[in-house]
Amino acid sequence: MPRAKNPDVAIRANDLSLARGDVRVLDGVSFTLAHGATLTVMGPTGAGKSSLAAMLAGRGGAGLTVAGGEALVEGIPVKHPGRALRTLTYIAGYLPQGAGSDLPARMTVSDVIGEPITSRDRRVNPRALAVRVATLLDEMQLPLGAAPKYPYELSAGMRQRVAMARALVLDPRVLVADDLYANLDIEVREAVRAAIVRRRTAYGMSAFIVTNDPDAARELESDVLVLRAGHTVAYGADAATLAWTPDEANDHRAVIR
Repeated sequence: MPRAKNPDVAIRANDLSLARGDVRVLDGVSFTLAHGATLTVMGPTGAGKSSLAAMLAGRGGAGLTVAGGEALVEGIPVKHPGRALRTLTYIAGYLPQGAGSDLPARMTVSDVIGEPITSRDRRVNPRALAVRVATLLDEMQLPLGAAPKYPYELSAGMRQRVAMARALVLDPRVLVADDLYANLDIEVREAVRAAIVRRRTAYGMSAFIVTNDPDAARELESDVLVLRAGHTVAYGADAATLAWTPDEANDHRAVIR
């Protein structure tokens, strides 16, 4: 794994604004995410949650730009990462919204999970990679027989777990997961949660989780950031003790529905 630039926190956003074309999708958002900690981001559709996640993971694309402020992920600026963009996409594991539905249809499950490795090193040891894939399949409670199958042969919940395994295959320093528990039942959800906690404990992985499930924040012992229309409306140590902005304090339940 590439050496970090000695950042004091995993993610630091300071008055961050994002735009897609001429439209502001995020406006003046600030927060920090410590090493080995979790931040859960909540808010209604159109709040800017997914755009924020994509930008932090280095997958914003040409249409999404930093319109103001700054954000650093493990010391790498998301505005102009330059050559460090490759490092950013290495150290930030990314589970985009709808990841399970968008898996490459012509790749086997084994190839899908291993692609973040093979795309960087064509000389990777096939046996070592197969062991790595098998370990992740087991951790996600997927049968080893799923490895040679194609995504369309799996259920929605299984595909979501394949996408999660892919996001974790490089042992990221930061996991950025959008709609983490999509299509997962209670038993499998626990396996995914355990995978995150295990990495937090083992090597201090941080997690940036987008979800509107308040139980997820509690289960992951997470700080909570609530967005609405691109603005921060609440920020705190957990969903039960959030500090709401004055305009939202009396109507906060509507924000995360």
